Amino acid sequence: MARDGAVYVCQSCGATQTKWAGQCPACSAWNSLVEEVQSRPPGALAPSRASRARGLDFRTLEEETPAPPRIITGVDEFDRVCGGGVVPGSAILLGGDPGVGKSTLLLQVVAWAARRGVKCAYISGEEAVEQVRGRAQRMGLADAPVKLAAETSLREILDGLKRDKFDLVVIDSIQTMWSDAHEAGPGSVTQVRAAAGELVRLAKKQGVAVILVGHVTKEGTIAGPRVIEHIVDAVLAFEGERGYPFRILRGAKNRFGATDEIGVFEMGDVGLSEVKNPSALFLDTSGERAAGAAVFAGIEGSRPVLVEFQALVAPTAYGTPRRAVVGWDSGRLAMVLAVLESRCGLGLGNRDVYLNVAGGLRINEPAADLAAAAALASSALDIALPQDCAVFGEVSLSGDIRPVSRMDSRLKEAAKLGFKRAIAPAGTDGGPLKVIGVTRLADAIRRIGESDWD
Repeated sequence: MARDGAVYVCQSCGATQTKWAGQCPACSAWNSLVEEVQSRPPGALAPSRASRARGLDFRTLEEETPAPPRIITGVDEFDRVCGGGVVPGSAILLGGDPGVGKSTLLLQVVAWAARRGVKCAYISGEEAVEQVRGRAQRMGLADAPVKLAAETSLREILDGLKRDKFDLVVIDSIQTMWSDAHEAGPGSVTQVRAAAGELVRLAKKQGVAVILVGHVTKEGTIAGPRVIEHIVDAVLAFEGERGYPFRILRGAKNRFGATDEIGVFEMGDVGLSEVKNPSALFLDTSGERAAGAAVFAGIEGSRPVLVEFQALVAPTAYGTPRRAVVGWDSGRLAMVLAVLESRCGLGLGNRDVYLNVAGGLRINEPAADLAAAAALASSALDIALPQDCAVFGEVSLSGDIRPVSRMDSRLKEAAKLGFKRAIAPAGTDGGPLKVIGVTRLADAIRRIGESDWD
């Protein structure tokens, strides 16, 4: 039986229950309900007499609002994902797997911003000041005028930030913050929610930009209640596959910019370096292209990116054929395989299929359908596509090839990297490239099977 004022809070979704249960009724997670004491239920504070007398200050949509100013940190890839820089008074939540380089990235951000005259502070709840300073020295950032602190007490942090005015503050990480106003332990849903709420209120009240580092779960989502993602202005995900040197900064939410932008970094001995031309990083232009490889001309945010799709179609060694995909949606792979078999007569139902996006990049746009189908057909027919050929287009269930957005930008990027031709939807203006326009997937497969491409 719960104590007076105690509730059971799910550590996975943040739902509150009056009694303990083995499974959370809200998210169905097992053994996630933890007893926590609530000193004051939400909404218990009554509005003051002054606020009741003043009422709400309504405005109209006709009033002009100037564009918010931006803090240019000097890390161009980070500023790009944020929408052109960090907005003063905004709260940003950065999540990523352990060891991917979140602390390294943010240390570089505040160091470069401080060198540009921005008053920055880096508060770590996981490392000592000596550890942060040692990392900065290895990265060549020791001369940056950044204020360092190692603290987990939320009260001490708030008092320090109110006393010393900063423009940009990094909190690493939000799961280590602890408020003495709540009896729950550090890292619990109650503590994370309270710490995030107080820091966001501080950002709005004093006009300081706050960047919060958040841990992620084994599913890849940011740990803690989803209310944290709702109250912040931007949610950024720092992604990277083990064994690959580069990292992808992707925006999942942004109230001051687009959410489809990506920033590309390469991890080295002295920290993260920006990649200005991601296509050159993800492509291997040396030698002849092997059978089962197709170069996809994609769009990530506002920039075109060329990446290689690699496919392997092999006889199955078991009764049930295996389907494995890395970097692409498994549901779209199943759809493309069904269209290849039913509309193009390419028998893949009794063969193992493996599909991989080279370099660890994850592709989400439908324009990659034709590139994946071309790679699969190239492997199944054991015919390599030309080295100077790029592919893009959306495949429908009827086998038609549909046009996609920004086809001219895709072709210009391919031409800049030395490509001479492209397989694309019919009617595409190739400009400097020779475009092989196709209206149906069967036409594209038939063209791949031809030996003469000239």
